[in-house]
Amino acid sequence: MQEEINMYLDDAKEQMDKAVKHTVLEFNKIRAGKPTASMFDGVMVDYYGTLTPLAQVANISIPDVKTVMIKPWEKSMVAEITRAIRDSNLGFSPMGEADLVRINVPALSGERRQELVKRAKTEAEEGKIGIRNVRKNTNNALRAIDGGPEDLIKGAESRVQTLTDDYTKKIDELMEAKEKDITTV
Repeated sequence: MQEEINMYLDDAKEQMDKAVKHTVLEFNKIRAGKPTASMFDGVMVDYYGTLTPLAQVANISIPDVKTVMIKPWEKSMVAEITRAIRDSNLGFSPMGEADLVRINVPALSGERRQELVKRAKTEAEEGKIGIRNVRKNTNNALRAIDGGPEDLIKGAESRVQTLTDDYTKKIDELMEAKEKDITTV
């Protein structure tokens, strides 16, 4: 009985951990001031008929705080990478050169910073919803255990709630840090 309860609790912890990691990945895609290579994680390039992540067809470097240089491993991919970045709605205007793509990253305006904060808050809320769904599913599984002593089930449910509170707090802390990162000029 206790083993089954512990199994559900371990599974809940693992699922909540995944929700936090997903939120961190989504936060990394949101630009805050200076550019990073992870901003391009969601960009998919048509590589000979197959959609491929940009990082798998090119090297992304940040030579200074206002420039991103993308050097494809095949020169023929410059036009395709330029198109993929333009179509990705990242807000950049890539310039294809002979053997690389150069992106001048403009400074963020106050209005754009507020939009990014709003987007980060949406991602944080999505993470919290994921955690609450794990809590609901785990509690339902705990209640479905046949012949389980009620006090054991109630204790397990309170541990699930403690996990939920801890992971929700982690997301709140990540959100605070991201908001500070975005709004700092």
